[in-house]
Amino acid sequence: MTRAGRATPWSAVPRQDGRRFVVTGANSGVGLETARTLAQRGAHVVLACRNADKGAAAVRDIGRVDGSVEVASLDVSDLSSVRRFAAEVVAGGDVDVLVNNAGILGVPFSRSVDGIELQLATNHVGHFALANLLLPRLTDRVVVVSSQSHRSGDLQLDDLDWERRGYSPYGAYGASKLANLLFLAELQRRLTAAGSTLRATGAHPGSTATGITSSSGPGLFAWVGSWGHGLVGMKPSQGAMPTLYAATMDVPGNTYLGPHRLHEMNGWPVGVGRSRSAIDPDLARAAWARSEELSGVTWPL
Repeated sequence: MTRAGRATPWSAVPRQDGRRFVVTGANSGVGLETARTLAQRGAHVVLACRNADKGAAAVRDIGRVDGSVEVASLDVSDLSSVRRFAAEVVAGGDVDVLVNNAGILGVPFSRSVDGIELQLATNHVGHFALANLLLPRLTDRVVVVSSQSHRSGDLQLDDLDWERRGYSPYGAYGASKLANLLFLAELQRRLTAAGSTLRATGAHPGSTATGITSSSGPGLFAWVGSWGHGLVGMKPSQGAMPTLYAATMDVPGNTYLGPHRLHEMNGWPVGVGRSRSAIDPDLARAAWARSEELSGVTWPL
């Protein structure tokens, strides 16, 4: 792996025999391709999916692999579902790697069943809870999937419900993706302080042609986004490469990966930067505290 402009193609995912992965949102797009590649390399992969039928279809799509796959029900926006899923996963033994991948994009304002703005609930709070619930049984790492949209994110911790501001579907998405990276940084700080050998890594897929742009947000914007990604975006199999690198390669904690070409739109995995807000340690600690309040899940180590 090298810096942007000097990267060489990387697709040599090492063997993962005997390792257990959990991938959220694994029934389509980057999540499906991540799960497929890991299973092809010998891993056992838990496909955490909200829709059982789509999960079963993903298993058929993945087909025969060297490893194995199973489907488990998870609605990451519903904290009761997160707790139930975590208990079921832990009952099956240790988890080597958790890949927090599931997400929604640009949807009209609504609240989760727990009363949290839906994009924050889905993209961040549920994943925050899941990681902390699984942490005592993790053996390797947590992978946080964010987005270049974090750069436009404004995470106002005293107005997470957008009551003082006019709601912006894409502003809320950017805020949730900023929350992802603040979680990444603070999680690694806490792991290091606790003397843990676990690590947290992050990735973003650049411009990848997946269903998230066509299935989320207002109709016209969704259509334009889907058309644009289909025209210039990478295939999901390549868009999954930064996530796979973050999940399987020996990189330091708090490493953040994305595509190597201009504006991190496409290319092969390299270490990439993040916004000033995303590396603000005070904001990261404050965001962690608010996430504990919203989720009811606290630091377990």
